[in-house]
Amino acid sequence: MQSYVELTPPTAVTHSLSFPFLSATANNLILVKTSLLQIFSLKAITTYTAPDTTRDGPPSAGLSGQLSSNLVLDGGQRGERIQSTRLVLIAQYELCGTVTSLARVRIAASRSGGQALLLAFRDAKLSLVEWDPERYSISTISIHYYEQEDIQTSPWDPPLSQSINYLSVDPRSRCAALKFGARHLAILPFYQEGDDLVMDDLDSETEGGLPTRAIDEPSQLDKAPYAPSFVLSLMALDPSLSHPVHLAFLNEYRDPTFGILSSEINTSSALLRDRRDTLSYNVFTLDLEQRASTTLLSVNNLPYDLFRVYPLQLPVGGALLIGGNELIHVDQSGKTNGVAVNPLAKHSTSFGMLDQSSLGLRLEDCVIEKMGSDHGDMLIVLNDGGYEVNGLERLLGGASTASIVGRGRIFVGSEDADSVILGWSRKSDKLKRQRSRLDLGLELAEGISEIDEDYLEDEEDDLYASTKPAEKAKSLSAPLSTANEEQEYAFRIHDTLDNFGPIKDISLGALTPNNVAEGSNQHGREIVISSGRDRAGSLSSFNHKLALQVSQFFDIENVVDIWTVTTISSSGSHMKGSDAEYHNYAIANIQQDSGTISSLYSISATNMDHLSGTEFDNGEAGELGTSIDICTLNGGTRVVQVLHRELRIFDADFNVAQLLPLMDDVSESAPKVVNSSFVEPFILLTMDDCTIHIASLDESGDLELLEQGERLLSGKWLSGSLYDDTNDIFRLQYDDADDEEEAGNVLMFLLSNAGGLHVYRLPNLRKPVYVAEGLSFVPPFLSREFTVRRSTAREALTELIVTDLGDSTHKAPYLLLRTAKLDLVIYQPYQGFKEDTSPITLRFLKIANPNIPPVRADLDTEIGRQRPLRAISDLGGYSTVYIAGPSPALILKSASSTPKIIPVGNSGIRALCGLHTATCEKGALYVNEDASVTAATLPVHSHYTTGWVTRKIDIGEQVEAIDYQSSTEIYVLGTSRKVNYKLSDDETWAAEDTSFLPQIEQGSIRLLDRKTWSFIDRRDLDIGEVIMSIKIMSLETSEHTHERRSLVVVGTAIIRGEDLPAIGRIYVFDINDVVPEPDRPETGKKLKLIAREEVKGAVTALTEIGTQGFLLAAQGQKCMVRGLKEDGSLLPVAFMDMQCYVSAAKELKGTGLCVMGDAIKGIWFAGYTEDPYQLRLFGKSSKHIEVLAADFLPDGKQLYVVAADSDCNIHVLQFDPENPKSLSGSHLLPLSTFHTGHFPTTLTLLPASPSSPRSLLLTTQSGALALISPLPPSSHRTLSALQSHLQTALPHAAGLNPKIYRHAGDVESLVGGGGYGAGGRGGVIDGMVVRRWNEGGSWRRWGDEGSVREVVRGVLGDDLGF
Repeated sequence: MQSYVELTPPTAVTHSLSFPFLSATANNLILVKTSLLQIFSLKAITTYTAPDTTRDGPPSAGLSGQLSSNLVLDGGQRGERIQSTRLVLIAQYELCGTVTSLARVRIAASRSGGQALLLAFRDAKLSLVEWDPERYSISTISIHYYEQEDIQTSPWDPPLSQSINYLSVDPRSRCAALKFGARHLAILPFYQEGDDLVMDDLDSETEGGLPTRAIDEPSQLDKAPYAPSFVLSLMALDPSLSHPVHLAFLNEYRDPTFGILSSEINTSSALLRDRRDTLSYNVFTLDLEQRASTTLLSVNNLPYDLFRVYPLQLPVGGALLIGGNELIHVDQSGKTNGVAVNPLAKHSTSFGMLDQSSLGLRLEDCVIEKMGSDHGDMLIVLNDGGYEVNGLERLLGGASTASIVGRGRIFVGSEDADSVILGWSRKSDKLKRQRSRLDLGLELAEGISEIDEDYLEDEEDDLYASTKPAEKAKSLSAPLSTANEEQEYAFRIHDTLDNFGPIKDISLGALTPNNVAEGSNQHGREIVISSGRDRAGSLSSFNHKLALQVSQFFDIENVVDIWTVTTISSSGSHMKGSDAEYHNYAIANIQQDSGTISSLYSISATNMDHLSGTEFDNGEAGELGTSIDICTLNGGTRVVQVLHRELRIFDADFNVAQLLPLMDDVSESAPKVVNSSFVEPFILLTMDDCTIHIASLDESGDLELLEQGERLLSGKWLSGSLYDDTNDIFRLQYDDADDEEEAGNVLMFLLSNAGGLHVYRLPNLRKPVYVAEGLSFVPPFLSREFTVRRSTAREALTELIVTDLGDSTHKAPYLLLRTAKLDLVIYQPYQGFKEDTSPITLRFLKIANPNIPPVRADLDTEIGRQRPLRAISDLGGYSTVYIAGPSPALILKSASSTPKIIPVGNSGIRALCGLHTATCEKGALYVNEDASVTAATLPVHSHYTTGWVTRKIDIGEQVEAIDYQSSTEIYVLGTSRKVNYKLSDDETWAAEDTSFLPQIEQGSIRLLDRKTWSFIDRRDLDIGEVIMSIKIMSLETSEHTHERRSLVVVGTAIIRGEDLPAIGRIYVFDINDVVPEPDRPETGKKLKLIAREEVKGAVTALTEIGTQGFLLAAQGQKCMVRGLKEDGSLLPVAFMDMQCYVSAAKELKGTGLCVMGDAIKGIWFAGYTEDPYQLRLFGKSSKHIEVLAADFLPDGKQLYVVAADSDCNIHVLQFDPENPKSLSGSHLLPLSTFHTGHFPTTLTLLPASPSSPRSLLLTTQSGALALISPLPPSSHRTLSALQSHLQTALPHAAGLNPKIYRHAGDVESLVGGGGYGAGGRGGVIDGMVVRRWNEGGSWRRWGDEGSVREVVRGVLGDDLGF
């Protein structure tokens, strides 16, 4: 009984689409990251460059290689004003399905006025969604599924989930076509309004050309924008379409028309001698009413390597066929023009093409996109990274998708590197240069082509020609490192989205006092992953807790709380920083024997000095008391000290300006101030008797209490907050003109004792401008009309605050609520719209927050409840909120992410406030558990978009394997890079006459110092030798003394081509001390080779085994136990014949129990004995599993084996020889199978933690980290019932079914209630569903909240020790 939950979301962008989605005039970017749907808007910002902003190296961790001077990241000369485009996240949704295609659809009527989004999923589903402005969320219009279509298929056809499915939509949104299965086409028609009278009003680029009449004009058009779909067999369209490759709808046709690439037989590069030009390109037009088709044209004998149809718009028209070695244009009449872009084209096809093989391009899986409507230029982003087009390919790496997001802007998404927004500018838009046909053809092949308007008037197509000067080709095909007059475009990066996939390997690096921030209580390990492909390879560290970087300690003791202020004297003198005013005073509450008093300190660049003799503490202001809050008003000329029963106002020199008692009765029974909020010029005070006081600062600098209305005086208020709505984000107005005239921009939010939200526009205190009484029910959507009938399940709210969250790119107000259990509820305000109407009302959208704070017995929870949430305007560039309590945390939000609650790992923080000084700019000042004061900043180069603290280090090479040696604090990396491969004299019988050489990998072993994150040693391997595994093992180095040392063991594979068997090598290295380089003490470590063994077959897996210091190596089709001898040889002592490729080998440390996984048969469970040396098979999996990763999962006295296969499933098996179904243990019992939706790469057993059981960490190609944890039976029963409830009670995006999505067995077993899959008895609990238990309102929560919250928290993996 286990649970599965994703610790971090996927980051690899698989699909993108740009179109108006939120409204008819919006500019939105839709991104899909495997199963995560994100909706962005684009924001233009202005930046001013500083000196040396053009960098020599990569601008971010995912961008490798050096930049050419025409590609900079927001850079330029000093003082240059630059317009940049940034991404701002609007919403994101976790989908219960794997998206395979995206398309935009214009429907007749949408709620927002924008277009609809059509999503295609892996299992032949279509989901049509639109934006609902009234709920500020997506709304599912319909879902269409074809996985149970009664279609006669061949018995050898693959299942739907394993077929290549892709989606295409007619440019005028008349229909959509989904190719699914082996050779079936689903057509989904859409109703469209329009006739020939509106033909001239449509833009040919965005609308797809001339309109046509709709299929029908039904009266129920508003109910369904689509007609019934139907399925066609491609073989019925044309018998030659037996092996479809790709299809796409074409432009400029009156009826829906698509072009399709296909062949009658399977294509194969190994059969080019017999099957050379096997593909055909056919164009069909659809009759949607008759459900029939007509063939318009057919082009046969096309090259076998064509893989995509890219439709072109006028003035070119037709389609561009993209192949690995060529580009072929087919116009509407069937005329073809081709360009060969590398020398392999003439060897792979007999199709006549223009020879431009000198370009040397590799177009496999390239991405092509038109660069706007003003010119016919096309941008091609290559996938192999081996060719550079004006520095672009070297910068971007491989791309998976591209979308134009505005004029001169393009989004390039990648699964192998960071995704970026590129901007370009033409250096001479007005310059009209006459170009030859070859000029245009060459630039198109390189990725940047220009079609001159003069040539477009010609009858002939001028994209291609037959001659080209060699000098021009050479100058254009060479990599460009400096900008010159020949470069037509200048590119720069506007924004970047971090990508941590594909994850190749993982290491658990130990955190020691030497490599963590001083003052941090982080312990245990950090997660370090290797990710990226080719030159986008990188390392990324993941930490669950944030370790503030300590910059300074202050000699102040017994501090309870602290505040910092910036004051401005009447003369206007104050300390200024580079971009903001420095803090010059601090006020601290000091614990003394007689009680807590407040003290004043001056802040300098190096110290904090106590100020005595001022009227703040010399008795002029009265007895020293305990400060509740401190603020500055009137532009910093007034400092307000809030005490329990009075306000003290000081000038900038801390002379008393005013004393304002809050009431005449000053007895001990009088109410006290418990919370306060400040916005110029108002102060809101909340008392412990649930009353409030509002004070205002007049023009003379005096503070006076405002007279309250009847509602405020009679109400009971638990908490309140002020917000300066200068930009009118909330758009709240009074109905009465007199009330509106009196109101200002400052909003006062109040939480009533009954759980309602009341909003006033100060200084109007007579009546609220907005009331929502249902706030205590914490509904998903809060409005003033929200009510709950017959329910008493209210949330005990204790605190409310409204403040900005965000970074320098984008900030927005959020409503934060705190409950009695210290839970945090986050609401985002928005304006609810209805179609073709003005804003109807202010509403609040509940933001998902799965974090559940712990209740620790060693800390007093009452302290956390008494200390309110504290907003910090600028902490490392973030507008954030500090959460006090047993587990202190910060709420951090970037423009491209939702708000994340990041726990702070520094030791015992009791209080925290902002600090901005010359030595600690945009930092924080916090009180430690020993009541001392420390200044700190956010760690440099860290990001928080995943909910974890991440840092990415660019490597520049693909990292295949990684491990950590704790004794030296060094990471050992196995990297690889592509090099040209040329046959040696003894490998060929004829000289190679080509400059277009194949590329082969060359491995390297590198040492990375953890303290400085710098490389200190490197050892290159032979060309063609690739590192498959690296492990740090404690091996026995002497047979006589039995001495053991921590050594580096490397397993490699030497690839020599398809016709020769692979061989492997095992290396054993020691890390020795050497004389370091000058000024680089970390370089005092080097690799020393101890042993080198060449074996038959690739060494694919390594693990330490037994107690005598031996190693287990998976070499070829055998697993062999070897021991290191003193002469440097590796002596085999035991082996097991696996009969096929071994993909995984792990040992349960110190037990001799090991699990191996192969690519065909499945899991092998074996045991190793040392007397005698023997490797014995105990049991095997009963069914075939294509194992990619496997490991043990111990749970008390039970031992489970978890395997991940190539179909994105995890299998849980158990060795139980007493069970008769196991046949005396020879078969491992399958307990459950769970579909993750992400392609797995590694499984790692995490070390034991005092507060949580041992769990497995799963890494994926999409960049997501997931946790598989064992569950006790009681917790499993509770979570299973909760999961069943949430699967039906909660809405699921795009109308998908989470139970079907997680199920990996047959549908019959799911319907029958079997436990083989997600849910059911003994199944894996879907943590992605159960962690949503608090998303619904309080009246919808299931079961006993106290017991459920602790069980759910155990699933989320918050106590792993990272």
